[in-house]
Amino acid sequence: MASKKEKVIEELYKICKKKNDYVFHNDIVKDVCKRIGFGNPFDVTKLDNKAKLPEILKKNDLAIIHIGNGKHKFIKGIKKVYHDFEPIQKTITWYYRKSLLNHYNSSESNILSVANNQRILHHFLFEKDTEFEDIDISERPKTYFPHRTKTSFKYSFGKQAKLELTNIQIEVDLTIEFQGTIGIFEAKNGKPDSFSVYQLYHPFLYYHNAKDTIKGKIKEIYGVYVVREKLKTGDILKLWAYTLSKPLDITSIKFIKSASYKLVQTN
Repeated sequence: MASKKEKVIEELYKICKKKNDYVFHNDIVKDVCKRIGFGNPFDVTKLDNKAKLPEILKKNDLAIIHIGNGKHKFIKGIKKVYHDFEPIQKTITWYYRKSLLNHYNSSESNILSVANNQRILHHFLFEKDTEFEDIDISERPKTYFPHRTKTSFKYSFGKQAKLELTNIQIEVDLTIEFQGTIGIFEAKNGKPDSFSVYQLYHPFLYYHNAKDTIKGKIKEIYGVYVVREKLKTGDILKLWAYTLSKPLDITSIKFIKSASYKLVQTN
């Protein structure tokens, strides 16, 4: 049985199909939510993995993208909007001493705080073919905490369309920088099988479009997805790193590497 959120999306799709205009505004979302009885209109278009898509969208190979100024659009190509996680390439046992606030809450920001404080983000992104015992942690990447900002983007959606997003709000969960290489991070709990490329692409493009005084000093930009899986024996952090082979084409996402970190607490 479809949830109220799915019913809202189905109704929005029918309205757009009838008008033959697949762009819709937050005002319409609020009206439909009120009619169906879904209490959070701001959550309707937040579908961070393809499993959350209603059947009507899956059947028509459609996904929802945000285009700024309170507007959204149904667009063809689920596989271009969502990316399946690749298999984990290696598993690492990570010994650590639990700090006071490590598991104080299960929020996404806490996932990244733990991974950053335990040097896991540093190890995954910047250490190459190095055993844990040999890691040099005397130099640590600079950390920049979560922030929201509004910006405008122009980029391609493959050969299908060119998108122009005006005054769109983006969220960057965490950023680290080390010797000109930038890592941007998105985190989730559970076992998702896919993610919305926009979650990594918009922060990537935000730094790619950096002012000239900064842009010339940026060597690489990586988007990293972090998933925490909670087990009875302890937490496992799974990380996937990506970049864009064509920075101005969202469909050119390129897998770099993956790893799983099994957290083992020591006294």
